[in-house]
Amino acid sequence: MIEGNPHDRAWNALRDKSLLKTKAYVNGVWVDHPKHWFVENPATGERIAQVPSLGIVEAKNAIAAASAAWETWRRQSAQERALVLRRWMGLVLANADDLALIISSEQGKPLMESVGEVVSGASYIEWFAEEAKRVYGEIPTMRDSTVRMVTLRHPIGVCAAITPWNFPLSMITRKVSPALAAGCTVIVKPAEQAPLTALALVELAERAGIPAGVFNVLTADYADSVAIASVLCSDTAVRHVSFTGSTKVGRLLMRQAAPSLKRLSLELGGNAPFIVFDDADFEAAIQGAIANKFRNAGQTCVCANRFYVQETIYDRFVTAFANATSQLKVGSGIEGDVSFGPLINEQALQKAERHVKDALDRGARLLTGGERVNGGPHGHRFFKPTVLAEATADMLCAREETFGPIAPMFRFTDEAELSLRANATDFGLAAYIYSRDIGRVLRVAEALEVGMIGINTARLSSEAAPFGGVKQSGLGREGSRHGIAEYLEMKCIVQKEGSGGAFRQGSHGLEESVQTV
Repeated sequence: MIEGNPHDRAWNALRDKSLLKTKAYVNGVWVDHPKHWFVENPATGERIAQVPSLGIVEAKNAIAAASAAWETWRRQSAQERALVLRRWMGLVLANADDLALIISSEQGKPLMESVGEVVSGASYIEWFAEEAKRVYGEIPTMRDSTVRMVTLRHPIGVCAAITPWNFPLSMITRKVSPALAAGCTVIVKPAEQAPLTALALVELAERAGIPAGVFNVLTADYADSVAIASVLCSDTAVRHVSFTGSTKVGRLLMRQAAPSLKRLSLELGGNAPFIVFDDADFEAAIQGAIANKFRNAGQTCVCANRFYVQETIYDRFVTAFANATSQLKVGSGIEGDVSFGPLINEQALQKAERHVKDALDRGARLLTGGERVNGGPHGHRFFKPTVLAEATADMLCAREETFGPIAPMFRFTDEAELSLRANATDFGLAAYIYSRDIGRVLRVAEALEVGMIGINTARLSSEAAPFGGVKQSGLGREGSRHGIAEYLEMKCIVQKEGSGGAFRQGSHGLEESVQTV
């Protein structure tokens, strides 16, 4: 805490104040540094904590610690790793209220959303605790009956996770859990806007029994974050880098990782279409659109960026949507009964303003919002939830990811036109379709160039679902049984009978060796 800070009143509400950590964590030790920066509450601008800004030296120390710890952690049985992960999951859920308060304080989202993020994040830990015990190899049938072949899966090694500010807990558990389950060690570089959640998570991981060096957290301001990311991408001891963030940064990390041919998992930008046909359940579509667009103030990669509404219901839908949008309550995330929080920084506000101005200049019609919230206790980084009618493809809001509370409404007439317009983007992360016609739903879903589609639902994320996109929305998948594969290498062993003994069952037999990492 910062002495004399008004936000200390919120920190005093923490049941377990030891979860508020203000030091980095490397090799089981809480690490300070002469250089610091302040974490701010985006709703008020208050400085809520002071955190060390580590650099290249500390990044290399973390890599060395993770490399040393890997030799032991990889040899733990899958069952032993699963037990540790389950203890961590239990501690996360037991401290859900405190974790939610930390999230809302540094990130700004309403407490209800933060609690939901904690529960979602814990579900990934539980899922991959179970997946740890389901890492199987194969025994294929060979053409030559005197040859035996077995494939094994091994942990890839030291992994780095560079995580975003918009979901500071669940993005970490979605990356760290499968890595730990597979037998890898991890270095997390959380976003400079929201490092406190990461530090609370690693504190709980330590309590759960995750050994020193297995899970490390490097905190840094923007400049030092760039330097640390460069080290994590270039060091050959790091075998895997997972990143969630902008496509621009993803391309940069890909270039930095190229010389060492490092494996990458990239979850990047989106430009999701939200499609409403005239046979849709009208009220369900309105509610789904509101929940999807304005969750986390529109600062999610899978939220709708373009609303396509069929011509026959366009005017009715847009009017109802604008009316519902105008009822959203704006406020600080740590207050009660708030449905809409702040944007993360000034740059986000300026981008929202730029997109609105561009749309109006090109002929859009403003139905509600369109400007900052000025004055009063909520005038810091708040932008009014905005609805723009008569949007067109030449507008910035159609071509760029807004990442803010702006809903541009486009007209369309039929499926053929809709599919061409929805696919006219470099991104392909998510899409949403509202219709009661199953044939239409299947045709459009198959035509859309995206990695995930919600049919009559506005929510996609689940620990059981593969999360990821196509085109310039990224590489790889997180969650589901496919998520742990990102952290495993496959090894093929072929043996000829009579060359020293064939594979056979025994105390260290084939069945056991295939199923144990």
